[in-house]
Amino acid sequence: MLLRSLRLGTSSHFGISIFRETHIFRSRSLRNSEMTPPLLSLALPSETGRVLSIQSHTVQGYVGNKSAVFPLQLLGYDVDPINSVQFSNHTGYPSFKGQVLDGQQLWELIEGLEANNLLYYTHLLTGYIGSVSFLNTILEVVNKLRSINPKLIYVYDPVLGDEGKLYVPSELVSVYREKVVPVASMLTPNQFEAEQLTGFRIGSERDGREACNILHATGPSKVVITSIVIDGSLHLIGSQGRSQRGARGGTCPP
Repeated sequence: MLLRSLRLGTSSHFGISIFRETHIFRSRSLRNSEMTPPLLSLALPSETGRVLSIQSHTVQGYVGNKSAVFPLQLLGYDVDPINSVQFSNHTGYPSFKGQVLDGQQLWELIEGLEANNLLYYTHLLTGYIGSVSFLNTILEVVNKLRSINPKLIYVYDPVLGDEGKLYVPSELVSVYREKVVPVASMLTPNQFEAEQLTGFRIGSERDGREACNILHATGPSKVVITSIVIDGSLHLIGSQGRSQRGARGGTCPP
């Protein structure tokens, strides 16, 4: 088993860190390892949390909920998935078939959970969303969950597109930027998505740091730009804004 560890580089006053170097380690025995993966699962949900994951699902391939639920369960989280779309395959193929959940259908599921006192979550995770009505309902879901648990952590993966191409209708971009980003606790855009959300062109590490600053100013305390191509190399920028306690983030095991 190969484990990849990314070493931190420079940081800004927002605690931004550039992941520059990649080292590969072979996993050690359980007896000698200081951090071993949980075994289905050593961590109990009560010790980690409950996650409502609203993302896409494809029959073929691993995207959205299909790639998020199992890893989170391995880490000990109790995960409840809602599939925003049910597609035959991801939209990068020449064609696809399937269904898109609308806002009313999403809210019916939320009402069903609430009727049975099942709406307490520690985390909300959202990804690909295929309609404006669904996206607007997500905002209602955030408000509902935070009325039950004010400490809810909302992790927002703004799946808009990649490499200059939108995966979603263009009218969704402004809704993402103006309504969803401000209520998120953490953002995980790629380079193209970060540019769409900030209106700022990213061509260097400095540009990446500035994009994080712009996103911090709109609300999210944590930002991870998951892929930035600079001079032919792939970079990842992780940033944490100053908290009320003055803490600074952007740290990672060497």
